[in-house]
Amino acid sequence: MSNKDNLKKSVLNALSTVQDPDLHKDLVTLNMIKDLKIVGEKASFRIVLTTPACPMKDRIKNDAIDAVKKVPGVKEVEVTMDAEVPADGKVRGLLDAPVKNAVAIASGKGGVGKSTIAVNLAVSLAKSGASVGLMDADIYGPNIPTMMGVNKIPGTDGKKLIPAEAYGVKMISIGFLVKPGEPLIWRGPMLHSAIRQFITDVSWGELDYLIIDLPPGTGDAQLSLCQSLALSGGVIVTLPQQVSLEDARRGLEMFRKLNVPVLGVIENMSYLELPDGTRMDIFGFGGGERLAKDTGVPFLGAIPIDPLVRLGGDDGVPVVISNEKSVVSQELIKATQRIAAEVSIAAINKENRIPINMVGFGKK
Repeated sequence: MSNKDNLKKSVLNALSTVQDPDLHKDLVTLNMIKDLKIVGEKASFRIVLTTPACPMKDRIKNDAIDAVKKVPGVKEVEVTMDAEVPADGKVRGLLDAPVKNAVAIASGKGGVGKSTIAVNLAVSLAKSGASVGLMDADIYGPNIPTMMGVNKIPGTDGKKLIPAEAYGVKMISIGFLVKPGEPLIWRGPMLHSAIRQFITDVSWGELDYLIIDLPPGTGDAQLSLCQSLALSGGVIVTLPQQVSLEDARRGLEMFRKLNVPVLGVIENMSYLELPDGTRMDIFGFGGGERLAKDTGVPFLGAIPIDPLVRLGGDDGVPVVISNEKSVVSQELIKATQRIAAEVSIAAINKENRIPINMVGFGKK
């Protein structure tokens, strides 16, 4: 074995001591080290993360550099950070292009800001470099077009609807297909048909993440979606108050009954920060975190109340775009990173996952 090969082996041994903090495995075992080259006393390689929204990317990079610098014979280290989102391994036969992960955003009741979370999650993922779709499955209250500042879709490609696009996110909504203000007085079969069309008749292309904004409650739309599209997981949005928590728990248990992994709980409108720096707990305190703890799922974050969120939604410019440095935007971005991490963990450990089984819930 040549000196260069020996040095390569030593570098890989050093990198095998560096762990991904979320996946709890080392970079070599996770096959994250690519294009390792040794030129003289310089080692260069790529670290390929499981999501571009990884919150620990700087820590992982620095830990890798520190580990390799300790290898005798290496004086210079060059690291390039990259990402390839793993697929969750689920079969989505109704889609004509690969969707690696599908995440539903749900709540037990209306008015908790579920659509706001879905929009800012999708936009944050796209900003990080992921390919993202956003499906507005809230048939009775389609707010996504307004929040994303888009009022129509481009048309068709001859066979399928071309989704609208804004801020790097492809999107579809019933709001694009009906007159403004027109009520949809639909029974279950019509809802089921519409949701299936959003899956089968839209040219989504290849996506790292498809984010689905569900209507509130635990009814026909939720069941139709789970019957039609295998989900990577669901996120529950709640307020801190007891009434919201009771309904949120119903939404969480709905996912469990449908064998959809619960990725975690987000507490929205968690607190109001006053000018003097103190916080006012308008809707109570800590309810979302208690719900997560009681049900054994991750707590994904507490999002404060901020007029910037309302302004962004009304103006069609999500707050993570319009005011990226604000406290509320930073908390939304952190929640996005935590969700992306949970999706990656589930995808990496997919061999241990429980398959979705819709027996007893009707046929596709």
